[in-house]
This record gives sequence, C-alpha cells and structure tokens, in this order.
Amino acid sequence: MSIFQSLIRKEVLHLLRDFRTITVVLVMPVVLLLLFGFAISTEVNNIKVVAVVEQHTDETKQIIDRFRNNSYFTFEGIVPYHEVESILRKGRADAAIVFRTEDGKLSHQIIVDASNTNLALTSTTYLESVICSATGIPVVTNTLYNPQLKSAYNFVPGIMGMIFILICAMMTSVSIVSEKETGTMNLLLVSPVRPWTIIFGKLVPYFLLSCIILILVLVLSYTVLGLPFSFSVINVIWVTILYVILALALGLLISTIASTQVSALLVSGVMFMIPVVLLSGMIFPVENMPLALQWLSCIIPARWYISAMRVLMVQQLPIGYVLTEILVLSGMTLAVLVLAIKKFNAKK
Repeated sequence: MSIFQSLIRKEVLHLLRDFRTITVVLVMPVVLLLLFGFAISTEVNNIKVVAVVEQHTDETKQIIDRFRNNSYFTFEGIVPYHEVESILRKGRADAAIVFRTEDGKLSHQIIVDASNTNLALTSTTYLESVICSATGIPVVTNTLYNPQLKSAYNFVPGIMGMIFILICAMMTSVSIVSEKETGTMNLLLVSPVRPWTIIFGKLVPYFLLSCIILILVLVLSYTVLGLPFSFSVINVIWVTILYVILALALGLLISTIASTQVSALLVSGVMFMIPVVLLSGMIFPVENMPLALQWLSCIIPARWYISAMRVLMVQQLPIGYVLTEILVLSGMTLAVLVLAIKKFNAKK
C-alpha cells in the first residue's frame, strides 16, 4: 500500500470512529432539505377573507361563491364596512374586499393587512385573479418551469449550495487544524512525505463523503420533493463536483489561517454561512440588492453555483446556458487551491 493510500485509509478510519460527526454530516443535509422543501414555504394558503357588499347582485354572489370554494381562501363572511379595520387589526381576517355598484357597474377595493409583506402581495394577487376570472375579464398566465409554483424548486439549489460549503469547507478546515493542535501534523510534515500528498490524503475522504451526500440530496430532490428528472442530472453532478473541490480548497485555506478548531469554525461561519444565506440569491434575489452588494456577491462561490443549479435542475437547459458560472467557479477553484497550498507550504 502506498503512502498516499495509507493517509486516505487513516483519515477514513478517523471519520468512521467519530460516529457523532458522521451522523451530523449525513443527517443535516436531509433535515435542511426537507425543512426548506416542506416546512419553510413561500406559498400562501388559507387566506382569511371577509367581504363588504353595498348591494347584492348575481355578480357579487358568484364572486363570493368562488372564494368559498377556493382551497386557498377561508371565507369569514360578509361584514359592515366600519368593522373592516377592527377585524384586520385583531387578525380575524387577512384581507377584505369591498364591492360597490355604481351606475350598474361593479367595482371593487381590496384592503389587506401588509404587516406581513409576502402574505399581502401574494394574497392581493390571488384575490385579483379570482375576481377577474369571475367578472369575465380575461387573465392569461403561462408559468414556465414551475407551473405549480412549488417552493422546493427555489430552495433546493440554494440548500445544496449551503450544504456543500458547510460540510466541505468547515469539516476539512477543522480536521486539519485539529491535527495542528495535537501536534500530529508537524510529525507528518517533517516526515519524507511531500506536503501535497498529506493534504490530498486528508481531503479525499471528505470528497467521497460529499459525493455520498450529493447522491442522497439528488434522490430526495427528485423523489420526495418532486423536482423534474432528466438527463441534465449528469451536468448537475459534475458541476457540483467542481463546487465541492472549490469548497475543499476553501477549507484548506482556512486551515492555514486558523490555529484552533474554535477559530476555524468561527472563520467558516462568518465567511460562508452568513454570505451564503444573504448574498448568494438563495433567499433574496441578487438583482433586488443595492449595486454595491451585487458586486460583493460576485465573490461568493455559492451565488454562481446556485444560479447554475436553477438552470440545470429546474429549467433543465443545456450546459451551454451556464458556461459563465462554470468558468467563474473554475477560476475560483484554481485560484483558491493555488493560494491555499502556497500558504500551507509557507507555514509548514
């Protein structure tokens, strides 16, 4: 058995003996994926609606019946106009529709509780859609790529971007720093083994673990969460592998900066967790951010990975549509890997 294989075997045995870490690393992606896919949802259901009707007509009855029979709404009844504000303030309703008839023509006003912005915007859109369809005004909507408007389609690429940064970068940086704390890394570095052999011997097990997690995440995404499956999954896999290598390189870079496991975790958390959640487009669209933050987000690897995953997994477009993202990730991988190895060799 070669020295490189021996190092890999040593690190694999170290991982397998640390049962708690293995459990967390394998369970965390499943929990995050299912949590964002099901529990945390941008879809709005059970909108409580009241109506104010100045004059009952066949048209108003038809619209109210539509609200009663629509699963997205809970119709709370017809109320006087002067009670609307009190009802909204007490939370007995999320929105109120005021119907007025002037010169035989029906007009409407929507009053909505905007303390929850997402609920207010979504419920207003739903209400307008029901009213327009009832009054005969044509509304034509053609929803591409996600016709059912499932939140999982939006969150799965983002969760994948966060999972692989956390697992690959944080775990590898902590692993190498722990070797420094115990003094075993110094023993390895003064041995005849080349530094890059030691480093890659420690990184390979985490790369293999990331591949197992990738398979697990993809199986859950295409089965439980219902993302559309196609042969584009091959492109998803190899772009993710590129991203994993970048994350491993970032972990190696952190290990050259941090001297303790606690500091490695803090650096990883500040450098990855917060920027990935806030600046990668995982939750908030990058295009809606101030220009300065848009430029800052360009250095966040997860931004480019998540963008590529949405094109490949949700839109299922050919690889040519994400060439920019692939080139940026490739450039980042090469730059970080060279810098990390150079700094590691300088500190050995």
